[in-house]
Formats: sequence, structure tokens, C-alpha cells
Amino acid sequence: MKKRNLVVANWKMNPKSPEEAKKIFNSTRNFAKKYKNVDVVVCPPFIYLDLLSRLNRPKNLILGAQNISTEEKGAFTGEISAPMLKNVGAKYSIIGHSERRAMGEDGNLIRKKMEMAFLNGITPILCIGENERDKDGSHLEVIKNQIKESLSGLQKRNLLGLLIAYEPVWAIGKSYREAMSPTDAHEAVLFIKKVSGEIFGRDVGDSLQVLYGAAIEAPNAKAMIDYGNVSGFLVGHASLEPEQFGKILEAVNFK
Repeated sequence: MKKRNLVVANWKMNPKSPEEAKKIFNSTRNFAKKYKNVDVVVCPPFIYLDLLSRLNRPKNLILGAQNISTEEKGAFTGEISAPMLKNVGAKYSIIGHSERRAMGEDGNLIRKKMEMAFLNGITPILCIGENERDKDGSHLEVIKNQIKESLSGLQKRNLLGLLIAYEPVWAIGKSYREAMSPTDAHEAVLFIKKVSGEIFGRDVGDSLQVLYGAAIEAPNAKAMIDYGNVSGFLVGHASLEPEQFGKILEAVNFK
């Protein structure tokens, strides 16, 4: 059965208060109820998960985490475990985001986090992407290595239908005018599926859902979803702006 298109709202370290969190979430809920052909995953800071899990929401509005620990319990100060996340309503977790990689997370650590998510019934959203793009194509080797390091050794049954968020780091934080073109995104998706198929089996490559996650805003969402060959988006700052986020959902809803 074909999986539904997905939009993931990564709130990062925002907003400042529970009141603001509820306000943004309620606006997102209203759009999710309107656009029923797309699943929406809201990933707030950990501190707001329990609060938001108690609010009414439609079936296509789901909670997720921005990160996950490699451990289930113990003396790991500052970490949040998969069972903790599951118990406060998180069904997804972003793993390997470029901002986490910049803090020192490597492929081995990310693979352990992927394994922990699978063991606890949390759906991982694996982030990959090059820091810069070059004419000789060496950035493709970066993407290939990230896929291999993050997924090698995991059970194949968990890789079928895997969610990968492709985020070209050089475009993150820029305006939509500086985002990757839909044509380039389409080529990147094909490459990700091809490489994954070569390493883990064609059935894995064919089943991947690839989201795009850099400089997605209302003006470029429709073109990216129509011509970029993506299954949805990982949205940063625009997910905190209800009207703009609603237009992004509209674009994905009618794919």
C-alpha cells in the first residue's frame, strides 16, 4: 500500500513559552483538519511534548521528537530515551539532523539511534545531506557514505519504507529563492534511492520515502512537490508561521 505524503514541522529551539507552543500547535491543527490527504508530524522541543499530547488533534496530526538517545535508561545526564518519548505521545523522531551532526554526531552514533527507535516502535526520520555542492560530484559520495554508515547492520525489514529527509546543508536557512531547484532535488532523490538499492537491495531503494528539507517556504513548495519527486518536506522556520505552513500543507495535500 502506498504511504501517505508527509510534512514534518521541526520547531527546533522554539517557542519560548508553553502558551506560544499551544497557539502554534492549534493553528497547525486547524490546517491539518483541512488538508486530510497529508500526514503532519510536529516535532517541538522535548519540554512541550507532554503538553501537546493532551490537546485534541485529528488523526493526521502526529507528535515527534527532534532527537533520541542511544540508551534506554541510566546515567546519561541530559539525554531523553525512546521509552520516555513514546510515553509522552511521540511516534516519530528526527535522527541525524545536520545541526546535530555539526555538534559531533557521526554515522555510528546515528545508526545506534536508528536502532533504538526501531526497537521501541518509534518511526525514525533519517536526515542526510552534503555541506556543499561541487561540479565534480564528490558531494554524492558524502550522501552515499551517510546512507551506508547510518543504516548498515540494521534489519532489512526496518529499512523497507524508510523515511529519509534530504537536507542540502548549504541551502538551510536561506530564502526559497536560494533553495535547490526541483530538477536538482529530483536527481538527488533518484540518487538516494539508487544508492540505497545497491547497498541494501532494490526493494529497499524502491520503497524509500524521501522528504526535502532546506529553505522550503510557501512560494516554492508547490513546484518542489510537483517536480522534485519528493514525498513531502522537513520544514524548519516556516513551520512556526501558521499561514505559510498552511500553504505548504496545501501543496503536499494535492500532490
